[in-house]
Amino acid sequence: MSSRLSIAVFMLLCGAGLSARQGSVSQQQADAFTKKLAIVTQRGIGGTQSRSGAAQRTPFTEGEVNSWFAYRSSDLMPTGVSDPRLTMAGDGKLRGTATVDLDTIAKRKSSGSALDPWAFLGGRLPVTVSGVLRTQNGMGQFELQEATVSGVPVPTSVLQDIVAYYSKSSGDPEGVRLDGPFKLPSQIKQIEVGQGQAVVVQ
Repeated sequence: MSSRLSIAVFMLLCGAGLSARQGSVSQQQADAFTKKLAIVTQRGIGGTQSRSGAAQRTPFTEGEVNSWFAYRSSDLMPTGVSDPRLTMAGDGKLRGTATVDLDTIAKRKSSGSALDPWAFLGGRLPVTVSGVLRTQNGMGQFELQEATVSGVPVPTSVLQDIVAYYSKSSGDPEGVRLDGPFKLPSQIKQIEVGQGQAVVVQ
């Protein structure tokens, strides 16, 4: 998995809609997120245990993540994806939304059939995903519960087309499988998604 995608997966899945609360984003919170992410990354390089041998726990608040999206994520987000926002609902439940350019995917995927959902999709539209993130022993898996485009429910296959297109890289030409397990970056053992925050355990 590419470094850009690792960060995108980490961000969107430790909280991936309810829109970010008005006024909840700030440069200060974006800076706090950046510092915490640097700590998590450094622990992944230099070892994860504290002097006592206990697991290292780093909390990221919903406001910090949304502030990072607002102030710092533009260089890391794929071209065609903008305005990402998320809500962490607790018990692993999360919901995220972003504005996504669907034109290129629609041109490639549409069969012309009246029953093909891609025949009706195009332009820059809000895509919302909700589900449950399950992590254990350094691996994660996202259980999709609902996906919508402009508020209209779409089949899982449509969301998979979107995820695959925007996660393609030279090392992963097919893109990410939405329902597949993935390795957590930086020696993260698990991510505990609570109400309004996610705790990274290393």
